[in-house]
Amino acid sequence: MARSQPDLLLLHAPSVYDFRKKSIFYGPVSDLIPSSTVFEMYPAGFLTMVAYLHAKGMRVRVANLAVRMMKDRHFSVPDFIRKQKPKAVGIDLHWLPHAHGALEVAKIVKEIHPDVPVIFGGLSSTYFHQELIQYKQVDYILRGDSTEGPLYQLLTALGDGGSLDSIPNLTHKRGGLPHVNPLTFLPSSLDFADIRTDLMVEMVLRHRDLASVVPFNGWLKNPITALFTVKGCAHECATCGSSHTTCGHLTMRTEPVFRSPENLVRNAVALSKFSRGPIFLVGDLLQAGTDHAEAVLDCLKHEDIENQIVFEFFDVPPVEFLRKIDRCTRHWSIELSPESHDHDVRRAQDGEPAYDNQQMEDVLREALHLRCTRIDVFYMIGLPRQTYQSVMETIDYCERLFQMSDRRLSCFISPMGPFLDPGSRVFEEPEKFGFRQFARTLEEHRRLLVEPSWERILSYETQWMTRAQLVDATYDAGERLNELKLAYGRISKKRAATVAERIRSARELRARLAKQEIANGELEGEIDKFSISTVCDKRELFWHSHLINFRIGGILRTAMRYYFGGRRENHL
Repeated sequence: MARSQPDLLLLHAPSVYDFRKKSIFYGPVSDLIPSSTVFEMYPAGFLTMVAYLHAKGMRVRVANLAVRMMKDRHFSVPDFIRKQKPKAVGIDLHWLPHAHGALEVAKIVKEIHPDVPVIFGGLSSTYFHQELIQYKQVDYILRGDSTEGPLYQLLTALGDGGSLDSIPNLTHKRGGLPHVNPLTFLPSSLDFADIRTDLMVEMVLRHRDLASVVPFNGWLKNPITALFTVKGCAHECATCGSSHTTCGHLTMRTEPVFRSPENLVRNAVALSKFSRGPIFLVGDLLQAGTDHAEAVLDCLKHEDIENQIVFEFFDVPPVEFLRKIDRCTRHWSIELSPESHDHDVRRAQDGEPAYDNQQMEDVLREALHLRCTRIDVFYMIGLPRQTYQSVMETIDYCERLFQMSDRRLSCFISPMGPFLDPGSRVFEEPEKFGFRQFARTLEEHRRLLVEPSWERILSYETQWMTRAQLVDATYDAGERLNELKLAYGRISKKRAATVAERIRSARELRARLAKQEIANGELEGEIDKFSISTVCDKRELFWHSHLINFRIGGILRTAMRYYFGGRRENHL
């Protein structure tokens, strides 16, 4: 019976719980992230929580309900939950687009297992904790960006009836009223919680359930893995929910904290033993200083990892740093997010921009002279001071980048949506930045998610563009960028034609929705055709895949340990 009763069942819900029945035109809000409009990718914190609790002797199971629902239209969430016998259930509300699905799944858990405690966590849970705790289906909320330690304390207290008052970061109910413990668990290092891919493999074997563990739909074909290098940020982007000011207020982290070079690369090596996919180092290594960033490169050189290593930069890196990347890694790529070519827009977004277009071009040319495999440049629609004309001029600037580079460089643009990040400076002071909000509370965001079209789901507009104009700018920019990618050999004729047709169909659907020409349920099961790969083909985001994307030897060694090493029943 021990195997059937985990200490914690971690559930990841779809954005909208009943997305399989609702006819919602989500739009291209997920075209530039690995997951779909269902937002089925669970947060990396699931993996660190599994590893941390495993080390403490607890059993954990992860169930990606969103992927299960996408892969099997007959998959029943209530039936699945009814078969589980967990001591506690954890549900992430990290990204605000899960405001509907997370609460609906919690309600189902409480209906089936009324005595099983339901624990919420994540940045959106943290921001809205006072409101969230008032929902009947929510028992506990763990606040902050690092909750592994408090989670273990909470599970222990729930098991032995201990006091909850000393558990840091905890919001709970006392006599039916919210009680907020101080947010004091703020580790000064990220080295205490590793990513253990072997534990995820064991979980698949134990429960014979691969679909519940994969990070997002399509991951088996494109197994990119994010490895977080930092929590907190030194930058002040106005629209970012993880900016320096936001973190100071929301998670009490006034300075960024980093994984040590040795720990970071040890985690990368562990990932490389199971997957041939790219390893994306999330966060600019140079935020911690040149010495730290170069120490990471020295460790990478020593390990000689074959996987593609993807570096993210918030500022343009020094040319010499690029050269050192080239010396220390076999295969590498870079990602930059200038967000706009327009200096006035960038100044409204970032304060005084850290770099201008010429500085970026100089760095891009150097990367292209080296062995850099790929360069992705990302732009955004919906920024402060950004007009429709400015958006289209950004696309013109993309053509300049295409002209100065080869096929390794590509550009992407997408709308900022569907919601403003809670806690961001724009969210907190919308008038100051020229924004108008359509949702402030958690419940208001939850209700927006079930509106029929993404134009009405958007939680904001600006004094420079209404919601309708934001939609117009998105499709017009996407169409023009698609044409440029074809002209400059970034995509094939077939892929360009598919994107063009999707944009045309999306515009037609938008017009029909505006005229209320579509009956309720008419588009059931077909809405993804108009909301996936519209501003770009989603496959453009992924690196070249291998014939076999996973390292069979590493998986087999883990399986052998599991089947012939006692299965470690007392530890997971």
